[in-house]
Amino acid sequence: MTKYIDRQLISVIAATLVVALASSPPAVAAPDPVAPADFVALADVAPSILQEMRYYTPHNFTGDPVDGYRSPMCILTREAADGLRRAQEEFLERGYTLKVYDCYRPQRAVNDFVAWAEDLADERMKAEFYPRVDKSVLFADGYIAEKSGHSRGSTMDLTLVSLPAADEPPPYVPGQPLVDCTAPQQVRFPDNSIDMGTGFDCFDTLAHTLDPRIEGDELKDRLLLKEGLEKQGFVNYDKEWWHFTYQPEPYPDTYFDFPVDRDSLTG
Repeated sequence: MTKYIDRQLISVIAATLVVALASSPPAVAAPDPVAPADFVALADVAPSILQEMRYYTPHNFTGDPVDGYRSPMCILTREAADGLRRAQEEFLERGYTLKVYDCYRPQRAVNDFVAWAEDLADERMKAEFYPRVDKSVLFADGYIAEKSGHSRGSTMDLTLVSLPAADEPPPYVPGQPLVDCTAPQQVRFPDNSIDMGTGFDCFDTLAHTLDPRIEGDELKDRLLLKEGLEKQGFVNYDKEWWHFTYQPEPYPDTYFDFPVDRDSLTG
């Protein structure tokens, strides 16, 4: 008799749970965060600056589009975008245009980089982006970190292109042969940038802005970019010729996570 009552009780409880679950409203995903009002699309401030947003594509060191890049666009704080506009005006007078590879980077993208770096078996893009660096030391060597200045909104990765700008090369197709990012410009992955001595995102000491092995036109090109941006308030990260931060930063201690998408902008 007791077993019968227990079975009845279990059946009643189970039925009650089914009814409760059926009547519960479906879970609603939390809305994505949005940018403060002083974040802008670079294209709205300096439309002549070229954009080749690498992390929206699989042509980056992870081999996949990166989490958080929903649109191939550059978002920055207004101060940083205005600084690039001023620099662009001067570069245009000298026969060059800026081209950005990355700008604001959401924290979720940084988390994606960290997860990739911890997966030591995934070395699909090693031959191009880190041919002489063991993946196990990417954290120790400073190539990957759990926080990035890009997430504060005033840091960008960029280069210079001679005018008239050559057409962008065909996009990278996953699985195509990779070439060492330190190879001569005519050999490595095609880019309409002037010759900076390495490709973008090259995990190699040769990418250090003033590496003594960089000479001649390659050094002149790096200094052209560096000095032109420094005049407008940008500071170069000396281990990456392409990496600059506008100073003073409007958000020096805040790491944002809104997606890279025009819908994130509120200003």
